[in-house]
Amino acid sequence: MKLDKAVKRICIAKPKKFRIADHAPAETYGATKDAAETLLADDVGRLADLQQRLWAQDRWAVLVILQGMDAAGKDGVVKHVMAGINPQGCDVHSFKAPTPEELNHDFLWRTACKLPERGRIGIFNRSYYEEVLVARVHPDVLAQQRLPKKLVTSDIWRQRFKDIVHFERMLAHNGVLVLKFFLHISPQEQRERLLARLEEPAKRWKFSMNDVVERKRWPQYMAAYEEMIRATSHADAPWHVVPADHKPFAHLMVARVMIDALSGLDLAFPEVKGKALAELKKVERALRSERGLK
Repeated sequence: MKLDKAVKRICIAKPKKFRIADHAPAETYGATKDAAETLLADDVGRLADLQQRLWAQDRWAVLVILQGMDAAGKDGVVKHVMAGINPQGCDVHSFKAPTPEELNHDFLWRTACKLPERGRIGIFNRSYYEEVLVARVHPDVLAQQRLPKKLVTSDIWRQRFKDIVHFERMLAHNGVLVLKFFLHISPQEQRERLLARLEEPAKRWKFSMNDVVERKRWPQYMAAYEEMIRATSHADAPWHVVPADHKPFAHLMVARVMIDALSGLDLAFPEVKGKALAELKKVERALRSERGLK
C-alpha cells in the first residue's frame, strides 16, 4: 500500500474536474484491515505529539470538518482517530437542526461561534456545509430561515459557495488550518450499517426513521455534494473525499491527512532561554538540594 498515493488521490486539488463517480467508496489502495489498524495505532501516537506541540506553541488552531451521509462514520472518526489526543485541547461540536436563535442569524453564525481557539483542535461533526446540502435538498429548511424573498433566487447556492470560500480563506489568513473530509459511503454499505443499528441493542439508540427517508434522496444528495465540492475545494482548504465503506481505512486516511497537514505547520515547543532558563536552573538546584528526599 502506498499511503502517499492514497492521500494525494483523495485530495481534490482540481475541483472543476471532480466527479463523485470517479471515487469508489470501497477503495483501500491495497490495504488490509489489519495493516490499516496497525498503521493507525502509530498515527494516533504521532497525532498526540503534534497536538501537544500545537497546544504549547499556541499560534495555530485546527478545524476538522466531517461531512457525510448518515452512518458514514463521522462519530467513528472522532472516536478512533482522536483517541490519543488530550481532551483538554480538543472540542467536538455536532450541528443538528438549527434552534430558533440560530435561525435568527446568518447561516454561518452558529458554527462561527464554535471555532477553535489558538492551540486547539476543533471538530465539526457536520458543519455550515449543511446549509448547501440539507437546505438544498429540502426547500422547507431554507424557508425556515425567513430570508428576504428577493434574496431567495436560483443564485443563492452559488452565493453561499462564495461566502463559504471567503470565510475559510479568512480563517486561513488568521492561523486556522481547515481540514475538510467527505466520508464517501455507498448506499449498500449504509444499508448494512443501518441494519446493524437495529440488530444490536447498543446501537439501536442511533437509529432514526429519518435515516431511511433520506436514503430515498440519495441521488439528490450526491448531486449536491458533487457541486459543493467543485465550488468549495480551494488551495486554503481542499476537500478530501475519503472512501468510507471500510472503517479502518477511512480512519487511517483521516489520520494521515491530519498528520501531513500539522507537520507542515512547523510546530515546536517554546524554547526556554535567557532569564527564564536561569530561573528554572535555580529551581532545579533548590529541589535537588532538599534534604531527606530521594
